[in-house]
Amino acid sequence: MLTIGILVLACLFFYFVGYRAYAGRLDRKLIHPDASRETPAVKQNDGVDYVPSKPLVLFGHNFASIAGAGPVIGPIIAMHHFGWAITLVWILLGNVFIGAVHDYLTLMVSVRNRGSSIADIAETTMGTRAKAVFAIFLVLAMLLVIAVFGVVAAKTLIAQPEMVFPTFAIIPVSMILGWCIYQKNFNLQIVSAIAVLAIIVNIYIGFKMPLPLPDEGVMGFSPLVFWFVVLMVYAGVASVLPVQTLLQPRDYLSTYILFGSMALAIVALLWVAPGLHTPVWRGAMSDVQGPVWPMLFVLVACGAISGFHSLVASGTTSKQLANEMQGKPIAYGGMLTEGVVAVVTVLLVGGGLYWVAPEGGGVDMARLGFRETMQSGGWIMAFGNGFGSVVHQMLPVLSFTIASMIAVLALNTFVLTTLDTAVRITRFLIQESLGKKSPVFRNKYIVTVAVVFVAYLIGATDGWQKIWPIFGATNQLIAAMALFVVATWLMAVKRPTHYVLYPAIFMTVTTIGALAWQAYQFFTAAQPNIFLGTTAVILIGLAVFVGYEAMLTLRGRRVVMSSLAEVPASAE
Repeated sequence: MLTIGILVLACLFFYFVGYRAYAGRLDRKLIHPDASRETPAVKQNDGVDYVPSKPLVLFGHNFASIAGAGPVIGPIIAMHHFGWAITLVWILLGNVFIGAVHDYLTLMVSVRNRGSSIADIAETTMGTRAKAVFAIFLVLAMLLVIAVFGVVAAKTLIAQPEMVFPTFAIIPVSMILGWCIYQKNFNLQIVSAIAVLAIIVNIYIGFKMPLPLPDEGVMGFSPLVFWFVVLMVYAGVASVLPVQTLLQPRDYLSTYILFGSMALAIVALLWVAPGLHTPVWRGAMSDVQGPVWPMLFVLVACGAISGFHSLVASGTTSKQLANEMQGKPIAYGGMLTEGVVAVVTVLLVGGGLYWVAPEGGGVDMARLGFRETMQSGGWIMAFGNGFGSVVHQMLPVLSFTIASMIAVLALNTFVLTTLDTAVRITRFLIQESLGKKSPVFRNKYIVTVAVVFVAYLIGATDGWQKIWPIFGATNQLIAAMALFVVATWLMAVKRPTHYVLYPAIFMTVTTIGALAWQAYQFFTAAQPNIFLGTTAVILIGLAVFVGYEAMLTLRGRRVVMSSLAEVPASAE
């Protein structure tokens, strides 16, 4: 019954405390959404990037883009090192009071500033120095995201060849759906049902017709590099197509895969009511990850807060929002939904796997042992096997293997949605930063090719592995900087800043603490890693610089907002 109680209370907390109470307060005190004000998607409609979207479709795009593997990998690693209880507490509190606030306000600030990216807004509120440093950092971080997500997706296609066909078959299905919705104006519910049915058929075909690659590779490429190249080409092409052609409908359909798999998991948790077989609390110090503060808050990542979300909110979602009143359910509601996914992940893995073998035996610990699966297959296997264990107990007719593959397919689908969204966002960042100075950087095709090529070099050469250990802290640093930018905007339009300033300070201090700990570990290891240690120190300097610039602005050094006329001040 413990899992049922946690699941029900978490959902009630997200809805009543988060969406109804706190998000409503943000609307009344900070945003004042106005349905009569034209959004950038309407005012600057160009048929490619700025396109008004149906709210349900845009929710699908935003959620599919921000979810990725984040709400799965982070909670699993955190509970592995520190226990499930404190992991759940941070997911609940961090999501409602920091993460969802971060997502919603970065979206609406971008909407009020012509759909500009969070880096471009930083120039308006904090000056060119802060914008330049922020933009360079964001581009480098996004290139790493593209490379790593491409490698992860490629490895998944190799490990599960049954997923190859449904993974790519969703592309033409999505394009047909987009044509039906935007060109022919067909009924959304009817065409959605047909498209979902097509996805189910494609999954069945994939299970029946796996497409493994030969060990010797294809066209001179190893299997991993071949799929990586295919995915890079796909991401590049998808990122330059009009959003209503592939991006919106594909992400919208992807939500059905995740919602379907999560609904199955939630029903299974309620039906089976498994006990939690992993430790409640493992202590304040992990031999591998370090102290619970600050490392837990960095490890959980997207389940509580993620800087990548601000790039999605201000990079693509703000350019498709048709009505300001839709911002709260899409952004704040989308982050709360990701929190539900994180909670369900903890309960699935904690309830479906075992920390120690139960008395009496009868459990294959190689398949259902938490530490054993983490060691042999990492977090992907832990999630898949935890999901498969609980769902199989509810539906014995659904084999453990098939149930596990459903979980991995859902995960892989969202990795791909994040992949091409990341390419599009990186292109926006480069065009905003360099397009004004050089015409070549205004060409979306040239910039996209350059982005994909650099990401390919990072991924194909395994260079990403040298940087990945500190990416979690990097992602949270982006979130802290985005919150500072929002705080300076709120100050400029004479709105209260404490709703974002306190979270910004907390995340900055936490991130600096995590980077300092990691730098110490890198420098003092038996084989010191000077590269990573130095990188961590540089990131600490970046955090201090942006925080300093923000505090100078908040103290009244600079209040320059060309868009102030668009935002009427209101009495508090």
